Amino acid sequence: MNMSDRIRAPWWLKPANRVYRTLLRRGIRIGPEHSVVLTVLGRKSGKPRSTPVTPLHVDGQRYVVATFPAADWVANVRAKNTVTMADDGRTENIRMVELEPAQAAPVLRYFGEQVPSGVTFLKRSGLVDKGTPDEVEALAGRLPVFRIDPVT
Repeated sequence: MNMSDRIRAPWWLKPANRVYRTLLRRGIRIGPEHSVVLTVLGRKSGKPRSTPVTPLHVDGQRYVVATFPAADWVANVRAKNTVTMADDGRTENIRMVELEPAQAAPVLRYFGEQVPSGVTFLKRSGLVDKGTPDEVEALAGRLPVFRIDPVT
């Protein structure tokens, strides 16, 4: 376990995510980012667990970056990589494939441009100073990056 695995989300994130998840399910968006609701079965409970995430698009492919490596949703996706993603009343079954650091690095370069709120979290957690593309790209291997693939 490295240092970034021990970084925990701030105390207020889970309650804020509950509110944001509810708003998203009602079609209400906050800010310029296009967030969706990701639902995966809990690895321990087996119950559906949902969290808002903001996919980014690189070279025609969708990705999700976990700004908190120890987040429960990350462990749940690793245990069961087939999940659902709800966006504007449409639900899609997807497979999330975790990238190796060499694959993740070029995706992370676009993270700040497409998900500025994610870079704010990285700054607050001390993982980056200014949040430049070089700083974020250097987190490859520390931040989980998942490619979103359709379930066939």
